[in-house]
Amino acid sequence: MSLLYFFIILSVLVIVHELGHFLVAKYFKIRVDEFGLGYPPRATSLFSWKGTLFTLNWLPFGGFVKIFGENPNEQGEETSANSFQSKNRGIQAAVLVAGVVGNFLFAWLLISVGFMSGLPSPMGVGLPVLDAHTVITTVLKDSPADLAGLKSGDALQKLLRDTQEADISPLPASEFIGSSPEPLTFVVTRGSETLTKVITPKDGIVAGKVGVGVALDTVGTVKLPFFKALYEGFKVTARLTYLTATALLKFIGQAITGRADLSQVTGPVGLVGMVGDVRVLGFVYLLSFTALISINLSVVNLLPIPALDGGRLLFVAIETVLRRPISPKVFNRANMIGFTLLIILMLLVTFRDIMHLI
Repeated sequence: MSLLYFFIILSVLVIVHELGHFLVAKYFKIRVDEFGLGYPPRATSLFSWKGTLFTLNWLPFGGFVKIFGENPNEQGEETSANSFQSKNRGIQAAVLVAGVVGNFLFAWLLISVGFMSGLPSPMGVGLPVLDAHTVITTVLKDSPADLAGLKSGDALQKLLRDTQEADISPLPASEFIGSSPEPLTFVVTRGSETLTKVITPKDGIVAGKVGVGVALDTVGTVKLPFFKALYEGFKVTARLTYLTATALLKFIGQAITGRADLSQVTGPVGLVGMVGDVRVLGFVYLLSFTALISINLSVVNLLPIPALDGGRLLFVAIETVLRRPISPKVFNRANMIGFTLLIILMLLVTFRDIMHLI
């Protein structure tokens, strides 16, 4: 079931991305030959609209658009008025960045809907927080809490040492855990489930005291009216985009200097597991998680790597400086190298995810 949800989320996000390219290309009267739901081989043609054939394909995830002249090796592309290559560099850049904008706008929509429905939020965000309670926000990998099965998003209901019950507010609960080398009983709720976990704190997790490997915070629900939800949704989306971009740039800098930790990167297998965890917590959590993936897709696609939108934008910038098109041979070779490197990275991350499951 988690795999099915993952494919649905991925398909929606990719289709939103491609829809951005499609709509802007159509706006500037660029010929779009096909809008495919799923990936080839083609299963059937659905309908045709304004010269674009909409198709259903056998690989049931994602989608694509075929824009005439986007790849500089199509016959007649330079002389045709409705070709991508015949348009000025500003229009080309607008078409290329439209997919990224589509993912950003979709994330904004999801987060805004979350605010209208009631979005989980920590205290101190400057918004009215209702039904505040203590929630596990982080679980360190391979810590006693992780090995016992606690997960981010679990709501703490009780914390016991034998018959002694602790105050479960974040600070008192953390102090209670840090002063207890004896086994502790955590009673948490996860969605509609109530779970009881017995965990023994250990040294080496928190400096100067024992710990179980969790971070606690007070989290409640923020529910806003329509226009306020849109405004706050935009602010949150912009902030998350900024944080994602800075974290990605930091990781790339570490990779260049040989200090990058590949364990920070989650592949498809890891995402499937995360989708399953989030789905248990409820629909609003799933909306928020989908918004985060959409933001990540928008940021990653802007990287100046051939085969990504950012790489194609880089070519447009180079062509603007040179005042002539890049050779199709150079363009296609660079795209092939970029695509190959991305596939290798994805395989490495997927292999690491699978090894962690074994």
